[in-house]
Amino acid sequence: MRAGGASFAACSSASFWESDVDLIESLPAINAVFNGVTALCLLGGLVAIRSGRRTLHRTLMLSAFGAAALFLVGYLTHTLTAGNTRFAGHGPVKAVYLTLLFSHMILAVVTLPMVLRALFLGWKGRFAEHRKLAVWTWPLWFYVSVTGVVVYLMLFHLPVAGR
Repeated sequence: MRAGGASFAACSSASFWESDVDLIESLPAINAVFNGVTALCLLGGLVAIRSGRRTLHRTLMLSAFGAAALFLVGYLTHTLTAGNTRFAGHGPVKAVYLTLLFSHMILAVVTLPMVLRALFLGWKGRFAEHRKLAVWTWPLWFYVSVTGVVVYLMLFHLPVAGR
């Protein structure tokens, strides 16, 4: 018997592998949670630094980065295993969705090096440089995190005829 009471035979059965499929199908929702956690940590980090709580700020910003990194792993895993999901809406709602999606994707790419640099500067105690960069980085990163949740909601939960 393996740890947890499952035998090797049970783990090699079809039901074990079906649970992997369920995980892949659940990744978009899990990824949206990671985006939401990132946004909440960013908000908390902003409030913390404005109130002079540097240690809490650092903890929340590193947590935001960790949640964003977990999102990226989940996103890449889902995309590589299940492919992309097409938006089922039409007309103006599709235009809104695509605008949000493309702005989210472009700003995610632009923001990543800014986030890495801001984290590096803060970690090294180069706070003046960190502040100058963070003024631009924070709103972009927050936008990317929030629009990640909105894109998920529109893609998987917006009632669309024919779905």
